[in-house]
Amino acid sequence: MSTVAGNLRVILADIKLAHSIFALPFAVIGLLLGTRGQPPTLELAFKILLAMIFARSAAMAFNRLADQGFDASNPRTQGRSLPSGRVSTRAMVTFLVANLVGFLIVAASLSRLCLLLAPLVLAVLCSYSLAKRFTAWAHLVLGFALALAPPAAYLAARGSVDTDVGGVLLFALAVLLWVAGFDIIYACQDIDHDRREGLNALPARLGLIKALRIARWLHVCMIAALLAAIFVAGLGTLSLVGVALVIGLLVVEHRLVAGGDLSNVGAAFFTVNGVVSVLFAGFVSADLLAR
Repeated sequence: MSTVAGNLRVILADIKLAHSIFALPFAVIGLLLGTRGQPPTLELAFKILLAMIFARSAAMAFNRLADQGFDASNPRTQGRSLPSGRVSTRAMVTFLVANLVGFLIVAASLSRLCLLLAPLVLAVLCSYSLAKRFTAWAHLVLGFALALAPPAAYLAARGSVDTDVGGVLLFALAVLLWVAGFDIIYACQDIDHDRREGLNALPARLGLIKALRIARWLHVCMIAALLAAIFVAGLGTLSLVGVALVIGLLVVEHRLVAGGDLSNVGAAFFTVNGVVSVLFAGFVSADLLAR
């Protein structure tokens, strides 16, 4: 039992459960749009939270299994649980299967439609780990995976797709553009390794400065998508204040890596983007609940 608990602690630290902060607040927006601004039941909110934890954990476990060879050759990732030998491949596979099963069980408890769509969701979430072998735009695949959070929560709450889904889909587009942009920034750390290993990350393909420029434009487009989502969903001043805060935080993020200086990439990646998601979701949620 102690070995199982020890493996679990190492795996949970390795997959960085705290990074759920990126998608979870946007799932809250989707949930409240699904309930038409009414507070969800605790049971529904708990099931959606559980589904997201299971889904992300499964995707990260798959990523660690698929990329363990690349992780071993990258000085930045050699300390991860599999290449360092702190966790066995068997233990990681067991963790993956447990989370896959857990996600399917929760999906089934939500609705038959959620269960039918669950395998497709899992396929998208796991595809990012393989996409960088084939395309330099794998960052968009990751963005698409996290962008499933708002419509998935909306569908879990509503049980069907209604005419007001347009706002949800625009929020999802904003997530896609936002995540792709900051993932490009994060991938700038691995340019030399990715070129050596033949991986198709955008910074390795285009170079540091061009990649950062594309990340900026993706974030500009994200702001446009947020404004469109607010308009289509009929939201008001509080949501617009949230957008203003997002703009300020993204300016800070890009200044942290201005000129290709990656010394602050950790702060740009996790701290700033974590605040972006929590603050914006807080203002939009307050807007929805106040309607």
